[in-house]
Amino acid sequence: MEGDTADNATLLPATVGEKLRAAREAQKLELSEIASRTRIPQRHLEAIEQGNFASLPSVTYAMGFARSYARAVGADEVALATQLRGELGDRPERPAPPPAYDFDERSRTPPTGIVALGVVLALLVTIGAAVWYGTDWFRGGAPATEAAPIENVTATEPGNTAAPAPVTGGQVTLVATDTVWLRINDANGKRLFEKEMAAGERYDVPADADRPRVRTGRPDRIQVLLNGSQIAPLGTGVQTVETEVSAAALQARGQPAAPATPPAAGNATATP
Repeated sequence: MEGDTADNATLLPATVGEKLRAAREAQKLELSEIASRTRIPQRHLEAIEQGNFASLPSVTYAMGFARSYARAVGADEVALATQLRGELGDRPERPAPPPAYDFDERSRTPPTGIVALGVVLALLVTIGAAVWYGTDWFRGGAPATEAAPIENVTATEPGNTAAPAPVTGGQVTLVATDTVWLRINDANGKRLFEKEMAAGERYDVPADADRPRVRTGRPDRIQVLLNGSQIAPLGTGVQTVETEVSAAALQARGQPAAPATPPAAGNATATP
């Protein structure tokens, strides 16, 4: 008789837990598979099958877990929920415990030391950018010095000589576009100037000098100004030149005389 009662309990499950277990076993499913489908901890599913609802967080949780279990095995969740409500009866509702998490909420907040280090690094980057773009300390630059505006004037290319200044006489200035040696004497041999000039250096030829002559081996590195206007250079290559640099001579060199037009044959007339 006792054995028949056990067999009948297995064949005809009476409780909600037994019905859910029978439905799972009929589908040859492991309890771990139901836990994976429903995302309910396996220990809670075992408690439902065993009717051990006291180990569940609360009556509400028991009802919700049982309905999810029923849906996972294709059972009638409404009928099972009604039956479970009767099985639970007047069981007092316990306040649900706070949900358990596998991680520490405090781990979301970075440590104070890391925050302080980040602030210091941000300040250093800001200061470094201000120093880099606002000064030339790290770029090897020297303090800006005033330079003559003619330093950026390039030597005139051959065939592209500048137009001569439309004046006669005036101030002649020689400007070095690169390191160059030159010497200037007047017509009597008196030395007016002799030096190796650095780029940007200039020399004003005395306006009252008697036919001053310049001698240099790099005329292409000398820029010639007449009353502040650039005129044709003394030469265009590495060659020693010696030429007069008075205002009159430079003006004459820059304005060649126009060739005379020969008279037409047979129509020449005597000029009185």
